[in-house]
Amino acid sequence: MDWDNVRIFLAVAREGQLLAASRRLGLNHATLGRRINALEDSLRTRLLIRKPNGCELTAEGHAFLESAERIEAEMLAAQARTGQVNAPIEGTVRIGAPDGFGVSFLAPRLGQLTQRHPNLRIQLVPVPRAFSLSQREADIAITVERPAQGRLVCSKLTDYTLGLYASRDYLARNGEPATLEQLRLHPRIGYVEDLIFSPQLNFTGEVMRDWDASFEISSAIGQTEAVRTGAGIGILHDYIARRVPELARVLPDITIRRAYWTSYHESLRDLMRIRAVVSFLQEAVGEARSIFT
Repeated sequence: MDWDNVRIFLAVAREGQLLAASRRLGLNHATLGRRINALEDSLRTRLLIRKPNGCELTAEGHAFLESAERIEAEMLAAQARTGQVNAPIEGTVRIGAPDGFGVSFLAPRLGQLTQRHPNLRIQLVPVPRAFSLSQREADIAITVERPAQGRLVCSKLTDYTLGLYASRDYLARNGEPATLEQLRLHPRIGYVEDLIFSPQLNFTGEVMRDWDASFEISSAIGQTEAVRTGAGIGILHDYIARRVPELARVLPDITIRRAYWTSYHESLRDLMRIRAVVSFLQEAVGEARSIFT
């Protein structure tokens, strides 16, 4: 099997188009098509379905993609061991993250990463859900707890804090609770309980046994907006709420502590693009450490 053909297949699989892959690799469209044909002939199977608007991987193509990425990782590791550390950082990296961290912190900063590495494509998926790294729903997952299963490379990104907040207008109209008993007299904002995807997101139990939210939103950003507009009192991320001038801290002695973790599948350990993104995440969080704690 020709490694160059495998490398071309990886580019097509990541770009989703023969033309985009040919531009990335500096090959003409016809040559790239012939190399893919040669790879399919050597494997005696069809890897791609070519359509007018792009390419789709066949079932065999998806299976071979995993093998091709392992081959790529071994090649990059070999290059690193022999001193060839200047391999280009290119390709696509998908980051799955909680919506609060993804939207409020990462989205404004990831442009710096793509400016640093123009051939790197970043896909940010900031949604309130868990991501399967083994099924490649994300290349790098940012989670609120350290994954306990799977062949993963994990590291703590940062600790962070949460607290009780209300809008200043709300407090002017309804008064500020001075005790937990008084807090029970106010409408409260919380998560949709049966959609909480991690026990670490069950913040309310650390404040009071029965939070009994009058307004439930399965999104940290959504909860912040609801509190900002006076719907009630909620438990918000400090690093988000502090930037919203309409919000005020309530019962400031109550602080909840959590942590963010980065994880990726160990088969991606030697991919330069994965290393570059993880390093950037650590750098960006390190520079802003004070806002989290």
